[in-house]
Formats: sequence, structure tokens, C-alpha cells
Amino acid sequence: ILGLKARIEKGEDFASVAKMKNGSEDPSAVNNGGDLGFFTAFQMVYPFEEKAYTTQVASISDPFRTRYGYHILKVTDKRPARGTIKVAHIMVATGKDASQDAIANAEKKCNEIYDKLMQGSKWEEMVASYSDDPGSTKKNGELPAFGSGTSQRMVPVFEEASFSLTKDGEMSKPIRTEYGFHIIKRLEWKDVQPFEAMKKELQTKVNKDERSKKTQDSFVEKLKKQYNFKLPKTNGLEWFESNLDTSYFIGKWKSDKLTTDLEIFNLDGKSFTQKQFAAYLEKSYRGIKKDENKKVIQNQYKNWVKTAILEYEESKLVSKYPDFKALVNEYHDGIILYEVMSDKVWNKANKDTTGLKKFFEENRDKYLWSKRLDAEIYECNSVENANLVFKMMKKKSNTSKEIIEKVNATSELNLKVKMNKFDPEQTSYLQGRTFVVGRNKPFSHEGKHYVVKLVNELPIMRKEFNEAKGAVTSDYQNFLEKTWLDELNKKYIVKVNYDVLYNLDKK
Repeated sequence: ILGLKARIEKGEDFASVAKMKNGSEDPSAVNNGGDLGFFTAFQMVYPFEEKAYTTQVASISDPFRTRYGYHILKVTDKRPARGTIKVAHIMVATGKDASQDAIANAEKKCNEIYDKLMQGSKWEEMVASYSDDPGSTKKNGELPAFGSGTSQRMVPVFEEASFSLTKDGEMSKPIRTEYGFHIIKRLEWKDVQPFEAMKKELQTKVNKDERSKKTQDSFVEKLKKQYNFKLPKTNGLEWFESNLDTSYFIGKWKSDKLTTDLEIFNLDGKSFTQKQFAAYLEKSYRGIKKDENKKVIQNQYKNWVKTAILEYEESKLVSKYPDFKALVNEYHDGIILYEVMSDKVWNKANKDTTGLKKFFEENRDKYLWSKRLDAEIYECNSVENANLVFKMMKKKSNTSKEIIEKVNATSELNLKVKMNKFDPEQTSYLQGRTFVVGRNKPFSHEGKHYVVKLVNELPIMRKEFNEAKGAVTSDYQNFLEKTWLDELNKKYIVKVNYDVLYNLDKK
């Protein structure tokens, strides 16, 4: 990381260094050159956020560490927070390896959707018919709120387009991201709230964040007073400052030459000594920066004192707090029960493949396919297009590809085709209808128009093991649980004192 920083300081472009081989190890840097867009508090891990907010615009930070590794960052701009926004979108997806033709078709389709919206088509209907985002289609395209005060982030181009909308209900022209093409509709915007209104929410977030370490430090200081923390006149750290060497930073340093065991500090009348500190040093070397011995030992000493005090407080929790003791016992018993259930039921159902298959064979008639249709289903946006599809099917040489190309020549919205085995009782537009092998006359359902080409009608039939495995595993778990409970009932006598049970509500 120091080498990369040196190259940038000598004049190389930050984005170029980030993108090139042996540059940034963030996979997204290949596409964005390390550009993370704008972000606000709580949207990055705390050390990253803190470094970004304390680095001047156009400056490069010193290397710093987070739980993901070492970083350098360049602050390219700062601006006031823009509040929180909630939007919905319609997405026409393009895969990462999409061809130029596929991208062009997706853009054309998105533009056609936008034109229909401008002509008065209902947003909800267009989302349901054409959006490729499965996570939002059932919510009319609505996405989680993002912006100031949220942990949700969007790719920069999407965020910029969203915040550029000036009123609720306004829609953007199609924009492109790495995921495809989008039309964005603003649902709601809120400005940054006053501190008093956000105080409780901020406190909750701080408690869950790395910032809580500052609260923890304050707590440790209170514990020092509570447990009468004392330092001896000579605390025995000098030996470590004299005997630490570079082997420490690779985990090979040993304290076998330590012959004394002086007290380093005293807590609640209990001595914490050199040998205890030595053991801590030997196991806590990872991530320690090389520095002069005195600084390393002082930093590690502070960490050890904090760790030791918190561990001591933790050891006292059961005696200090009866409710906590009861909770620990409850967790203890719950974990044991969970482990037994895993061994007897859940894991056994997954690992016991022989027993699972035997159970399946003994209960095969429970796992059946209902009557299904092996069919090609053509979903059209108009009666005229449905009639055209029906007409083209008459000529057997017309393949589904040729039908799609013909009908969608003027618009990508005209037709889409599904080829599968369909359960008519589970497919709303097929329910209650009868079909013959071959082409069937067009019909309409909920504003859409369908033409069904039936290849074959499949009768009720048994499922194979791999087709029913999920349901079989669930049933086998229930069977194992019932068998186990029956064994327990035979082994242990359960007696219920009904007089006490039915008097609980009176008490």
C-alpha cells in the first residue's frame, strides 16, 4: 500500500493505479478506478469514514487499516448532505457479458417503456409487465430508501439521477448502469432532520458501530475506579521494551528469557503480572505495526489492560446480576437442546441419505406431479399481435424465434415467450381452460393476450427423488422428530399437575 501511494505521489493517476494489475484488490476498481461516489456517515466502516472526513479535498490519505485490509483514499469532493430519498424503478437488465445487439435491444425496449409512460400508461402495470428486477416488481418497483442517515447505497449514476428529480412522482429518462437500463420514479424525499429528531436513532447506530469503542473506553475507566485499579511504582514493562525484536511481528517472538514475574497492575486486589502480559503479547501480534519497542509495548499494554478489565467484569456478571445468570442458564439449556435436535433430526435428515431415500421409496405416492402442460406460451400486448402469432403458427416451419423476430420487429414490448412444463392450477391464466395438442385460439386474461401451443399433456405421475428432495427432507425430519419424541415418552414418565396449571391465570 505504501508502494502504491508513492507511485501516485510521483504523478501517476489514482484511477489508473487502482485499475492496473497489482493495484487495488477491490474487484470493483477494475470498472470504477476506485471511485466510490459520495457517501455519508454510517455508510462505510468507521475507520474508513473517519479517514475520509478528516482528509482534505484533492489530498491522499496515509495508509490506514480496516477489517478488510489496508487502504489509501483520495478525497475528490465534498458537498452538503442531500437528505433521504425513496424511489421506484423499472429495469431492463443486461448481463455482464451482453453483446452489443443485446444492449441495443435493451435500450430500445427501455425507451419504448418510457414513451408509453409519457403517453399515460400506468406505472404499476408497466412495472409488472416489463421490469426485470425480481426484488422490486411485486412492490411496484419500490426500492429501499437511500441517502443521508441510511446504510443503503446505490451506484453513483443511479443516485445522481434519483436526486436530480425535483418532485414526487417525477420520472427520469432511461439511464444506464452496469446492471442495465432504468427508468426512475421519485416517491418521497426528506431533508436531513434536526439533531434532536435524530438523536435516538444515531445513538442506536453508534452503539452497533465501531464508534462504540469510545463508549467502551469510558466504561473501562469507570470499572477501574469501581475495582480500585492500582499501578505499582515499577510496573515491569522495561524488560519487554529491552527484549522485543522483529520476530515479534511475524509471531515467532517468545518470552522464555523472562525470569521475573513482577506485578504490572492490580485490580480488585488481584495481581496481573509480567508472565500474563507475556502470554498476551505472544498471542496478540497480528496486525501490529512495526515501530520502536517502547511504543509497541505501550500500545499493547493499553490493549491488555482494557481486555483484562473487561474479562474480569464479564466473570462477575453472573454474581452481580441474577437476571443475567438466569438468562445464561436459559441459553445454556437451549443450546444443548439445539445440538441434540441437530444430531437427532435436522442434520441426520441431511446426512442420512440411505434413510432419506428409503423413506422416499416407502412414501412415493405422496410425491406426485399434478397434470401439467408441456407448452410454448406466447404473451402478447394486443389482440392483433396474438392473432398474428396464431396465424404464423399455422405454418409449422415457423419457429418460435422467427415468430418473435416478426412480432417484435416494431417493438420489444409486443411479445415474450415461455417454454416449460406448466401446472394449470398454479398458473392463473391457464386455470379452468382446456387445450388441444398444437396451436390453440388466443385468449385474454387481466389485460394480456395469450396463445398456447401445446406439445403434450402430461398425466399425474410420480416425482423422482431429485424432483421431490426438498419436500421429502422436510417430511423425513418430521418423521425423525416424532420417532425420537415417542422414544423419550417411553423412557421418561411425564406427569402434568393440572391443579397448578389451571390455577396460573388466577394467580
